[in-house]
Amino acid sequence: MTELAIKGDHQRAVEALRRSYQAIPAGSPVRLAKRTSNLFRWRDPSDAPGLDVSGFDQVLSVDPDERTAQVQGMTTYEDLVDATLPHGLMPTVVPQLKTITLGGAVTGLGIESTSFRDGLPHEGVLELEVLTGDGEIVTATRDNEHKDLFYGFPNSYGTLGYSLRLKIELRPVRPYVRLRHLRFTDAAELARVLGEITESGTFEDETVDFMDGTVFSADEQYITLGFFADSAPYASDYTGQQIYYKSIQQRSVDFLTIRDYIWRWDTDWFWCSGAFGVQNPTVRRLWPDKFKRSDVYRKLVAYDRRYHIVARAERWRGLRPREDVIQDIEVPVERLPEFLEFFHDKVGMSPIWLCPLRAKERWPLYPLDVGRPYVNAGFWGTVRIPPGQIPEYHNRLIERKVAALDGHKSLYSTAFYGRDEFWRYYDGETYRRLKGSYDPDGRLLDLYDKCVRGR
Repeated sequence: MTELAIKGDHQRAVEALRRSYQAIPAGSPVRLAKRTSNLFRWRDPSDAPGLDVSGFDQVLSVDPDERTAQVQGMTTYEDLVDATLPHGLMPTVVPQLKTITLGGAVTGLGIESTSFRDGLPHEGVLELEVLTGDGEIVTATRDNEHKDLFYGFPNSYGTLGYSLRLKIELRPVRPYVRLRHLRFTDAAELARVLGEITESGTFEDETVDFMDGTVFSADEQYITLGFFADSAPYASDYTGQQIYYKSIQQRSVDFLTIRDYIWRWDTDWFWCSGAFGVQNPTVRRLWPDKFKRSDVYRKLVAYDRRYHIVARAERWRGLRPREDVIQDIEVPVERLPEFLEFFHDKVGMSPIWLCPLRAKERWPLYPLDVGRPYVNAGFWGTVRIPPGQIPEYHNRLIERKVAALDGHKSLYSTAFYGRDEFWRYYDGETYRRLKGSYDPDGRLLDLYDKCVRGR
């Protein structure tokens, strides 16, 4: 199919979606009908028909000379990467899980090991076509009449509108990535090195292409650095029997193809596949490789969440209930040791993923200081609720600590802020102004209602 025909299909899909949106009765909830989700804000199923966006999952074009791509909003990063790698290119930031969509990462934030240099996925967006809450289709850029929407769209989680098409920047890649796993026994030293590399972009006089970290315990922590390479003495495979995160403790140097590096975390959903027995060697051999994927594990969690299988079994055994602690937070790099000390003491869950980042511009609904090095800490699991404590005990502790450290937390998972507190952290004044401009009748949910009240 020619590029012109693809763009024609996109325009027809836009017009059909506009008609579908306008046909939804006023006052009825508007939600997307999506096949997959990477959110962990659970809500009861709705009988309301979802807005069909199945026609918006294509890469429209890749321009290798301009190093840009035109991509529909529901396109998964798996499909996007498959389209760009043959041109020797990748998006500036590729979130860790294959079924995250480009539109979802931009409206809901995403992060990965290029974020120390390139920020978050929305910072690589050049143009944004949005179906707004008032049913209009607008194109927003950094400097046109809709620049307020362009800058306000990140962290709005579909409450201002839905991205239909995005023009994004691409970065050149090479066939392999050489990894170095640097071990630290002291969090202060780890934070110092993370900050220095974020500032300089180099380590031992070599340009760093990728950087993240893994904390296994208070005295076993790693920074993993990635360097592009044209050739490699071998290429490790973590898509079958071998497990990537365990290799961090076992190797100081490793090599991966660029595609396997991009998806190194997806096979085991970081380390969360262990909850399903997939890290047991016998189970792992029997579990088909094609089902070693984050979206498969997430569906299993959703099934358990719906039918409470694990919770019922643990109640029958007389065990205290567990609390989901599934969060990504950012704190300034110099405050990371304090956060880790708190987390080891009060939560006690490991491993913890670390990802440094530095915002290149100010995005009002997620107001990080421009140019200041931060570190994202990601932790995903469950912990026992102490006797006599409320069900969200640990999550509330984390929210208070992150605020005290001048940090922020992502809203893809549960949040428990009071309304006034929430809007202090996520720029309520700007949000209300945007809501009044692009969704004046409130057809889409309010950000607080969606992310905290779970509507």
